[in-house]
Amino acid sequence: MSAPTVSFSDLSKNAKRVAESLDRAQRVHISRRDGEDLYLTTARHDQQREETAEITARLLAALISSEDGARAILLAIPSVFPWIRHLSADEVRQFVQELTQATYDVAELDVHANLHRVIVEWRATARILADPELTAQLTRPLPDEDHGEVTAP
Repeated sequence: MSAPTVSFSDLSKNAKRVAESLDRAQRVHISRRDGEDLYLTTARHDQQREETAEITARLLAALISSEDGARAILLAIPSVFPWIRHLSADEVRQFVQELTQATYDVAELDVHANLHRVIVEWRATARILADPELTAQLTRPLPDEDHGEVTAP
């Protein structure tokens, strides 16, 4: 379901009309010219999203804790993340574990960045592995030269 969009200036000028839209849609997209866009949501909708994340995290954890559940996840996950076909079986298991842990971060800590990072990093790994030339280039031995200490960014 897509949220209706209003401009930030429309929100400030017509707050009551925007609130009425929010009552119908439970979420309104606020576009801004001078900053990142926002979402305005009802407390009930936000609570439902939190409960959904928590249920998802618990369900994933329960599934991977049993052999049959882990097998079901491994069979189903390619339809969600088709790029995992480029990962080894061990890498897929590691991805599922990290995905589950990051899902818990969403549910328990309201930290979404970890889940996004796990998916982005593993997809990048799959992209490299899908390209034999790039894989060869990135996995070739480095020269035995010591370039000194690497400083922290």
